[in-house]
Amino acid sequence: MRLKQPRIPPLQESEWNDEQRELLTRGNPARVLNIFRTLATHADLYKRWIPFGNHVLFKSTLPARERELLILRIGHLCGSGYEFHQHVRIGKAAGLTDADIERLRAGATADGWNDFDRAVLQAADELHSDSFISDATWKTLSSHYNPKQMIDLVFTVGQYTMVSMALNSFGVQLED
Repeated sequence: MRLKQPRIPPLQESEWNDEQRELLTRGNPARVLNIFRTLATHADLYKRWIPFGNHVLFKSTLPARERELLILRIGHLCGSGYEFHQHVRIGKAAGLTDADIERLRAGATADGWNDFDRAVLQAADELHSDSFISDATWKTLSSHYNPKQMIDLVFTVGQYTMVSMALNSFGVQLED
């Protein structure tokens, strides 16, 4: 975690107005995570962002395991402890092993990846460093992915880069 205290504190339930309460309790979550308690401070943005975030996380055309490789890699590259921590659990549910999660910190050059996983991680690295997927990486990915999946890949990295920037800058802290 880059900051020890939040710059924008997560809203406590007693602070929620009616609109925030409706947004944060939609779907009756067992608990409302700090990311949502923080972003609900700006309810207008939250209402517009959450459908996009839900598409990337739940309705993407990417296989869940590969989506989580992208999210965890970009969370690591952005130094977002909160994002990385939250997606370790999601990544394991999607089929990633502890060894995969540890290895992805080293990136595409680490031993143990197959060629396609290596290309997925390379795409995250290239988008992070240059906002562009190289021809070689594109060729490998597009030999397995259709155009919709290629679009979802780029938008997944973009979404989680943006979220990582927000989490880091706002100082969103891990839940107890």
